[in-house]
Amino acid sequence: MAAARAAGAAGVQVGSAFALCEESGMARHLREELRCRAHEGTLTVRNDPEASPTAFPFKVAQLPGTLSDPEVAAARRRVCGLGFLRTPVRGSRGPVYRCAAEPVAAYVRKGGDPADTRGRQCLCNGLLATIGLARRRPGGRVEPALVTIGKDLSFLAALFPDARPYTAADVVRWPAAGAGGRGRRGRARLKHGEGRSADRPEDAGEKAPFGHRGPLAGVGRAA
Repeated sequence: MAAARAAGAAGVQVGSAFALCEESGMARHLREELRCRAHEGTLTVRNDPEASPTAFPFKVAQLPGTLSDPEVAAARRRVCGLGFLRTPVRGSRGPVYRCAAEPVAAYVRKGGDPADTRGRQCLCNGLLATIGLARRRPGGRVEPALVTIGKDLSFLAALFPDARPYTAADVVRWPAAGAGGRGRRGRARLKHGEGRSADRPEDAGEKAPFGHRGPLAGVGRAA
């Protein structure tokens, strides 16, 4: 925090640290799997420019059973039942709303290019499932989650070096360690230079770092 302010920043972004804390709205089983995989060094987070129907590149955690799994994504029936990311366009029959993640036939009927639908995921339903509010479809189908998280999870080594869960209060105390304070149970102390953004949107995928200290690189930019 001190280094970021010295460089002229108003603060630092710590979304991922809060996303993985005990008070987070993320479904517990997803939160625990993310922390476990990060601790083991097996978590991969990749920038997916096709994940969102808006074409905004989201950082997506590669977890089995979620929309990051090609088989899960292919098995999901395309439906646009929420419409939070629909785009207003003027079609031949007047103004309409369309979404690149809706059924392809519907998108094309509204004047859309079918090429724009390739690889698009329903971010609305995917994120609701991530917080434990997955919608149930006829036949017992349940909407799969789409888990977004920052790539730099090196903060976990400071917040829970013993692999135990941590709280939002621990996260609040942690950045202050850069100003001479102490983090969780007095064990976390940041080194000079931590807290500056070093996220690289051009990276297509990389292992999320855990066991080393590094900059507070864009944590929380995923969602």
